[in-house]
Amino acid sequence: MKSDDTLPSGRMKREDFVSSWPGEIVRMDSVASTQEEAKKLAENGAPEGTAIMAEEQTGGRGRMGRKWHSPRGKGIWMSLVLRPNLPLSLTPQLTLLAGVAVCTAIREVTGVPAGIKWPNDLLAGGRKICGILLESSLREGGLHYCIAGIGIAVNLTREDYPAELQEVGTSLLIEGGGIPVDRTRLAEAVLAELEYLYLQYIEQGFRPIRELWESMSVTLGRQVCVNTPQGRTEAMAVGLDDNGGLRLRNSAGEITSVLSGEIEMI
Repeated sequence: MKSDDTLPSGRMKREDFVSSWPGEIVRMDSVASTQEEAKKLAENGAPEGTAIMAEEQTGGRGRMGRKWHSPRGKGIWMSLVLRPNLPLSLTPQLTLLAGVAVCTAIREVTGVPAGIKWPNDLLAGGRKICGILLESSLREGGLHYCIAGIGIAVNLTREDYPAELQEVGTSLLIEGGGIPVDRTRLAEAVLAELEYLYLQYIEQGFRPIRELWESMSVTLGRQVCVNTPQGRTEAMAVGLDDNGGLRLRNSAGEITSVLSGEIEMI
């Protein structure tokens, strides 16, 4: 591992965890989107676990096509190729798995008390510190591959954010009292956690991931407004269902689940 603050190349592993994960890390300088670069590799047969990391994204994006701010040398901007043997309906579980992995790594490496907002954001101090984007490709017969995009705001200052994001975005540097974070160490920790949890998921299913997610959530136990294609609902977030949907309890005590949508915590 390099001792300076450049993103790592080569395959990295948890020291006490040995597996046959075949991934390779491809480090790039400036790209439009690591998500698009990972898709190209996946279409050309890249094995599961292949990862793209970039110093800068000029066209990074999040859910719903939103732009993702990815300045040079300030964060971890990466996308990974996954080839799970899953029905498409269960792929949202991988978003939740990635959230648990990143949240665990952030807490262990930096001490920042990050929490997970359903379905795909990590918050610290009530502001966004990480976004996760999972995109799937189908072929005849089922799921071809998934691309898991992860963007972590590591060493951004408040001034690094455009004005419209300064009140909604934060970074590990800001939340950690101005102490710079070693991006190499954090990237290694994220990949190790992803590897460990993904293989556990393949072997044991979603239940262990669900329990970890619920323990790290900043959504559960809160009144939320959920915006879905079917409309807007206000309810109490009480847990995850077996598919990874958010379980909601309305004022009448009835429990329903939503598998996708935008939420606002009240």
